[in-house]
Amino acid sequence: MEPVIEREIRSSFVNCSKGDAKRLRVPRDLDERPWDDLDFLGWTEPSLPGRCYLVAPQDGRLVGVALRHETGGFGKAQMCAICTTTHTGGGVVLMTASKAGESGRRGNSVGTYMCADLACSLYARGRKQPAMGNRYREDLSPEEKVARLRTNLNAFIARLYN
Repeated sequence: MEPVIEREIRSSFVNCSKGDAKRLRVPRDLDERPWDDLDFLGWTEPSLPGRCYLVAPQDGRLVGVALRHETGGFGKAQMCAICTTTHTGGGVVLMTASKAGESGRRGNSVGTYMCADLACSLYARGRKQPAMGNRYREDLSPEEKVARLRTNLNAFIARLYN
């Protein structure tokens, strides 16, 4: 992913109002992010537990998505639907997003199970390991894992418009 700046991030959101996008906290460490290893920028809202955001390049533009999830967690292992990393103890949560446009204003939403820390890109590349330490064995190359992650992420984003 190419580095992005705050103005680009705020203007990218498709499922919240311009006012909400203006008020959200953008990460202050944008200069320090490992952009070459990211397929999307994801972060949590420290002052609002259960609220997080992702911004991803899609079809030549940035798409920002405001997400919500229940806090707490489960004791059992669960798998992220985006990067297929398995976590225990709340490491994977059901992320929900209001749909874009009129459908979202009517209260419709979509959801998917994602890594709670939104570090899917790093897990797919082997740059970060889940806390449980065990990942099921697969014979895919890192490039194939990244391609799968991008396909899964794009499918989730596409559901915002359907």
